[in-house]
Amino acid sequence: MRKEFGGVVAVNDVSFKVTRGEVLAIIGPNGAGKTTLFNLISGTIPPTAGEVRFLGQSLNGLLPHQIAALGMARTFQNVQVFGNMTVLENVMVGRHTKAHYGFIDAALRLPRSRREEAQARTDSWERLRAVGLEGRADDLAGILPFGQQRVLEAARALALDPELFLLDEPGAGLTRKELEDLDALIRKLRGAGITVILVEHNMELVMGIADRVIVLDYGLKIAEGTPLQVQQDRKVIAAYLGEEALTARRGEEADAPIA
Repeated sequence: MRKEFGGVVAVNDVSFKVTRGEVLAIIGPNGAGKTTLFNLISGTIPPTAGEVRFLGQSLNGLLPHQIAALGMARTFQNVQVFGNMTVLENVMVGRHTKAHYGFIDAALRLPRSRREEAQARTDSWERLRAVGLEGRADDLAGILPFGQQRVLEAARALALDPELFLLDEPGAGLTRKELEDLDALIRKLRGAGITVILVEHNMELVMGIADRVIVLDYGLKIAEGTPLQVQQDRKVIAAYLGEEALTARRGEEADAPIA
């Protein structure tokens, strides 16, 4: 898959597969193309070349809401909650692709719309309970601390009942306790068979939770493997720490005594 903005290549022929129930982390220095890749996968922007396939279907040409309806959900690098709506109402918004009633049903409060709204409220409360926010269901989302707004955004995305969940910088700004809760949530999703792809700078979180890691640098995929394999890859070390650090590391290895 490739994405160009004018003469700038943001994603340079990146290709990978992800399996059901896998946690795949995409990492790389700032400007590596990670969020652009997420935008391509979720349909926010179209690829210049290549194709995104999900559950055997091409996503090229589909709009984000159409892709969401297929079972893909995502969060964003910048938190996006509806501050003047309650926490519960924010999650209920995420149920929109599940609704079967139309505008007239809703406007006239016909029985079907009332039944579905009641079910959406129950389901949304369960999503809040899963992320530990059920106690704030009736609070306005805008008054939540930043970390809880991030968690709320995840709960809203989970309301779609996704098969693939894209998390863009979910650990940014979280406290230690919130990071532990995030780790537990991702493990719970994996246990339920939900595939998770996350872009994340917190290497402790990534290396502890990911089954596989892909490393981008200047739009190129420079490494792919288990967390241990990626940590030991010389190209990854150079991308994060620079060539001087890589040269120094080589010198240390050369000087090390042979066991």
